[in-house]
Amino acid sequence: MKFLLAFCFLISINMFSQQDIVAKEYFKNGEFEKALLTYKKLYTKNKNNNNYLFQLVKTHQQLEQYNEAEVLLVEQISRINFPSLYIELGYNYQLKNDLENANINYSIAISSIDVNPNYAFSVGRFFEDHSLLEQAIIVYEKAMLQKPELNFNIQLARIYGEQGNIEKMFTSYINFVEKNSTQLNIIKRAFSEFISEDSDNENNIILRKILLKKIQLEPNLLWNEMLSWLFVQQKDYKKAFAQEKAIFNRLPESLNRIQELALISANEENTEVSKEIFIFLINTAQDIETKLDAHYYLLIIKTKEVTKNNYTAINNEYLELFNTYGYFTQTLKLQIAYAHFLAFTLHNTDSATTFLKNSLELPLTNTQKAQVKLELGDILVLQEKFNEALIYYTQIQRNLKNSTISQEARFKVAQTSYYKGDFNWAESQLKILKSSTSQLIANDALDLKLLISDNTAEDSLQTALKLYAIADLFSFQNRDDEAIALLNTILQDHKTETIIDQALFKQAQLFESKKEFIKAETNYIRIITDYKDGILADNAHFELAELYVNQLAQPEKAKELYEQIIFNYQDSIYFVDARKKYRALRGDAIN
Repeated sequence: MKFLLAFCFLISINMFSQQDIVAKEYFKNGEFEKALLTYKKLYTKNKNNNNYLFQLVKTHQQLEQYNEAEVLLVEQISRINFPSLYIELGYNYQLKNDLENANINYSIAISSIDVNPNYAFSVGRFFEDHSLLEQAIIVYEKAMLQKPELNFNIQLARIYGEQGNIEKMFTSYINFVEKNSTQLNIIKRAFSEFISEDSDNENNIILRKILLKKIQLEPNLLWNEMLSWLFVQQKDYKKAFAQEKAIFNRLPESLNRIQELALISANEENTEVSKEIFIFLINTAQDIETKLDAHYYLLIIKTKEVTKNNYTAINNEYLELFNTYGYFTQTLKLQIAYAHFLAFTLHNTDSATTFLKNSLELPLTNTQKAQVKLELGDILVLQEKFNEALIYYTQIQRNLKNSTISQEARFKVAQTSYYKGDFNWAESQLKILKSSTSQLIANDALDLKLLISDNTAEDSLQTALKLYAIADLFSFQNRDDEAIALLNTILQDHKTETIIDQALFKQAQLFESKKEFIKAETNYIRIITDYKDGILADNAHFELAELYVNQLAQPEKAKELYEQIIFNYQDSIYFVDARKKYRALRGDAIN
């Protein structure tokens, strides 16, 4: 008997569910007469279900049957105590243009908060659903006044945002996060919809003033953290650093946030602030690892900045660090960096190779050995000792199968084979890497594979591709002038071949590295004009836009190029960045 009752109950639930789905479909498609009949059946069989009642009321309202909706609501109000019913009744009067009765019912719903502040959850939401935002504000504020442990600031912030009252919106979000600090990242995402990278943007100024006032009145590291975040969005890393130092001085538990800021600043090439932060880390950190990391990044920055006359000072800094901390595994990252400096900056490849082979004698893990061998391979390629380089890369693949560094080594194998002119072997390796777990490696592999495949089909002798590969090798060896000259040969002697846009693009990048920005601009424009359907068209648009923004002070031209990517190259890997940068130049909020 119990089984039979349960079975009948389940059938009944399933029948209601099917009817509800059908009714919703009718309503969505504008078939309100059919929806009305179905909802009437559902509500008649279950009058305690307010969801069916509200859908039935909405259907009557769509058919302008306001009196029928009113009868239903009045009857339900007489049966159950649910204050939100008064909002529905009031809204029904509003649809009839009877504002007096509408406001009477809205007031009854609002007054229910005096009896029970918890009604605010449903009453406030119902007001919001009908875009009665002022009434919703009254409800939420009244409830928090009656019962301070309630927190409707997130709802208030959302409403103020819809109303365009930015200051109140920011204040409500801040009031919310003050009691819910674990939700800080959610609030930051909400803020990012209203601020921009421009520190003079009105919304940025409002948020900055609110946070500064909070810091003055209620010393709480949360406000310093939020202010630091705002400064990072504005790329004002020096001010962000000031906030991070204030946090660290009061809570000296970890330097992780300051380390992260240093790296962000370095990636954005804000070298002066980056150096200041790394020096702070060196002077402040108690653990060797943090100090050595800071030394490492500081030397990388300095190496990019100095001229040949100052290379001796950089060399001496490395040697001083080894004298202080020793040639042990803890300084391995610095050892690899020093070998790179010796080979690629001082062109002292023999010393670099010997130095790294000594590093391999240390008690290293397999991953650490792979890092050393990867650099050794690169230095051997620099010396054009390709076969010896391939041995090191292959050892990494064999010892650390399926790891990211193994995939990087496979790409190096392909690249080295390409430099040698062994395009078939290079392409076979690149096919495997297309599905690499590292997106960066996969993209690089795809780019190189397309370069090879596009330029071997039409030219059986691969003359132009061989010249291009040598130019690529020259670029890797920092022989930029020779690379540019060889690319000129391709541009002059192979004018009808598919490699021309590649040669123009590669040459433009080399011109940029030599700070010959007008020449780079000319190349990018030629790609955009003559090869607008080629695979590098979106690259050229983006790089030229970046050139206009960062070097040539022509933001309007940059904006046009970003816009062209948005409308004409929606599948481009640059689409998201182009949209963000376009909005920033237009003064939109960050999103």
